[in-house]
Amino acid sequence: MSQVTPGVSAGPLPDRKPGSQFYEVGYRVRTGDVDQDMRVRLDAVARYLQDVANDNIEATDFGHTDPFWIVRRTIIDVIVPFTWPAAVTAQRWCGALSTRWTNMRVRLIAEHETNRFNPDPRPTGLIETEAFWINVNEQGVPSRLSDEAFSMLSSMTDEHRLRWRSMNPEKAPAPEEINSPDREHVLRITDFDPFKHLNNAAYLEAVEDELVEHPDLTDGPHRVVIEYLRPIVPGTRLIVRRVRSDDQLTVWLLMPGSGDELVVAATVVIGPIPG
Repeated sequence: MSQVTPGVSAGPLPDRKPGSQFYEVGYRVRTGDVDQDMRVRLDAVARYLQDVANDNIEATDFGHTDPFWIVRRTIIDVIVPFTWPAAVTAQRWCGALSTRWTNMRVRLIAEHETNRFNPDPRPTGLIETEAFWINVNEQGVPSRLSDEAFSMLSSMTDEHRLRWRSMNPEKAPAPEEINSPDREHVLRITDFDPFKHLNNAAYLEAVEDELVEHPDLTDGPHRVVIEYLRPIVPGTRLIVRRVRSDDQLTVWLLMPGSGDELVVAATVVIGPIPG
């Protein structure tokens, strides 16, 4: 099956511009964030990223000038996995921007602790992330950043001509071209936000269901690239189609289109972090 170059083969995430400002906040790893092996799940990482974004906006005037943002893509590089218990430090800054969107980098560092359930010392955890955020108005239409927001964010980076380019294969293969049958992922009403959109973390819950069958993908450092193509609203039937190829898993989250057609709502690629 031919496909475009996936996101996992793109280069390492760029580091912070020397001397630039960043936002920092701390969180705790909770038992609700981890799987049966105490690994912090991908959906929990997505929630950390949502929390630090909300906290960052509240710490600035963006809540008044630029309050509405949507995520188009998130890259998660799990370099040293997080486990419970741990204290997490999140550092957030702008890695690139244009007049309507930004690449926001978040570095997550976990200082692991021990308890009776996890008594062995573990190395400091490290997860590097980058998210493509689009500034929108109340109608959800991409809009120019305010002068104040552009001034603050542009001071953090020298890349001021950010353009969108898809990293994942958007077209799903036909069912007869692959070995694994489609499966339905049942959505719950608790998966949706106040705007009646599927929460970003809920997409990755469907991916965690797949990773149970591919534990080798998360045993070492790994990259996850998720691109959100269409909003999913309450009552939507979600279908999962996936292909495992060597050390990479590609997942398409499908939903009904017109007639019997299924359209792609999101794409996810999981594989090794590029050197």
